[in-house]
Amino acid sequence: MKMINTKNAPAAVGPYSQGVEANGMLFISGQIPFVPETGAVVSENIKEQTLQSLKNVLAIANEAGYKKENIAKCGVFMKDLSQFTLMNEVYAEFFGDHKPARFAVEVSRLPKDVSVEIDAFVVK
Repeated sequence: MKMINTKNAPAAVGPYSQGVEANGMLFISGQIPFVPETGAVVSENIKEQTLQSLKNVLAIANEAGYKKENIAKCGVFMKDLSQFTLMNEVYAEFFGDHKPARFAVEVSRLPKDVSVEIDAFVVK
């Protein structure tokens, strides 16, 4: 196994890796909408938070030599599923014709009280 870390995504805020690669698969830890350069939440807006979380996922995938098209599955954790449509608009635009498998669930709370967290499973 190989631990993946990049300065192009927020540093892990606990005892875990940004990503772990094993046997041609990459497991990306949940990414919250922190801007890597500042360590601050991008904004309170769900669309901006979704985009930043996805950018963070992609930065980790890229660091390990994968592309957006290698993302096979995402998990979306949301504080408020009533904002699903807004999140989904950004998600659809980000992935375009590539449509990874996905689930989305509402959770009572996320780290740093953000509105969304996204993890990913990536394969070559």
